[in-house]
Amino acid sequence: MKKYFNGKSSDKKLKKEIIVNVEPLECRVAFLENGLLEDYFVEHSSEERIVGSIFKGKIQNLEDGLQAAFVEIGMKKNAFIHYWDMIPEDTARLEAEEGISSKNKKQRKKRYQPGEMQKIFPVGSEIIIQVTKDAIGTKGPRVTANLSIAGRYLVMMPGCKLKGVSRKINDVKERNRLKKILSRLPIPASLGFIIRTAGSGARKTSFARDLRGLIEIWNDIDDGIKNTPAPCKLYSEPDLVERVVRDSITEEVDRILIDDKGIYENTKNLLSKVSRRTMKHVKLYDGHQSIFAYTQVEKQLETAYRRKVWLESGGYLIFDETEALVAIDINTGRHKGSKNQEEAITEVNVESAKEIVRQLRLRNIGGLVVIDFIDMKLKRNRNLIYKTLKDGLRSDKARTNVLQISDLGLLEMTRQRTEGSIAHGGYDDCPYCNGRGIIKSTLTVSVDLQRRISEVIRNNARNEKTTSLKIQVHPLVLDRLRKSDENLLIELEEQFGAHLLFMSDSSLHISEFIIQGNDEDTVFYTNVDKNVNQVKLKDA
Repeated sequence: MKKYFNGKSSDKKLKKEIIVNVEPLECRVAFLENGLLEDYFVEHSSEERIVGSIFKGKIQNLEDGLQAAFVEIGMKKNAFIHYWDMIPEDTARLEAEEGISSKNKKQRKKRYQPGEMQKIFPVGSEIIIQVTKDAIGTKGPRVTANLSIAGRYLVMMPGCKLKGVSRKINDVKERNRLKKILSRLPIPASLGFIIRTAGSGARKTSFARDLRGLIEIWNDIDDGIKNTPAPCKLYSEPDLVERVVRDSITEEVDRILIDDKGIYENTKNLLSKVSRRTMKHVKLYDGHQSIFAYTQVEKQLETAYRRKVWLESGGYLIFDETEALVAIDINTGRHKGSKNQEEAITEVNVESAKEIVRQLRLRNIGGLVVIDFIDMKLKRNRNLIYKTLKDGLRSDKARTNVLQISDLGLLEMTRQRTEGSIAHGGYDDCPYCNGRGIIKSTLTVSVDLQRRISEVIRNNARNEKTTSLKIQVHPLVLDRLRKSDENLLIELEEQFGAHLLFMSDSSLHISEFIIQGNDEDTVFYTNVDKNVNQVKLKDA
């Protein structure tokens, strides 16, 4: 196989890159701009993702006081749906894609009288709904009857008559061209369509191909609606990599770097159908170093899990996530400032506002966010911070609502939440402090451990050396390796002719491990804090 990369950092910095890391238990995608991590997504093969999935459900009960219903969809928790989301409306789609007046918006979310919804949807009746927000904590998934399925250039909306162009396409001439194309497409009367932002500049044949694919998906869903009893799933969103190809790969992306040959070939195949010109940007990485380490993503990603995030000026941010909200505190830290105190404080606040926008995306923070900026005396400086934050959020795909900084120096905002944050998905409650802190889950530790072992084995194989390793782990991690990941480790041994010996050590923290050679003096990798743990080898 031809090697595109050899692990050396001699490449010229590219403006926009997408880095894809594929492993048996986890798939990760990082978005870089000028080498800086701007967005990050992770998906575990053992965890089902239901956001975007369409279900045929049964009404379990109606709560007039909450103005909501609970729907059985075949999962542990019933889905939650507001009354105003139970009947598909064109105005809902218009609000999402084209913008409507606040007056119409209020009319759509009217209150239903007691018993009124019972006449339309009696308990036990069936309803077709789509998940808009995953189950988080004790809450079940949020759903809506306003269905939408995204293609590369089009969004299909079953049961809707709306046909339009995304409001994010501002050019009048281009909007008129796209509306003309849309009017000439053979669209069934029962389906509505909106041209996505990615459709700007696309040819009519591209829209026709996208339309055919979406209609095929709908025909399969419609067949399930007619022939499959409730509760059942009718449609699932594609996996993470396919969603990235569909939603994020454009001609503006300079490189798509993938470390798995199968996913690499599949990505090129998908792009050959939707964007041939971007196929040349897809590269296969086969260096001995992990792809995230090679591209410096791993080092940047560490900040997404830290409570304290340092700024270049010497100031720092503190993130505290609770069930109800996320609090962000800004401190001047080591920042010495400029001419006067007000200017120094404003400089730190401006830098903080820019970094907070980035951190919200990286951590996938949603819901209510309260930011405690350092107090500023001048109103113009408070307005500057507000504008800086608003401008930064324009590139965020999640919907946001930002209020002005209050007299107490607090800024309140909301960010659309469809899934749990990175901290929620990648960590378990700490058993050592009864939930007051967080530690890595055994899944996350296992993924990290296998990654490190693979690096050591590959590096030795590259130097034509056989590998025999002793690995010390926490008992809970060893239990995970035995029960869930044993076959993966056996495959790794067989692939490279290696021998792995795992030993339990209860003195290690659950996230710590040591990878050694046969002789105890050779340590290939350790993340143990020697000041805290004095580790001794134990018998297997």
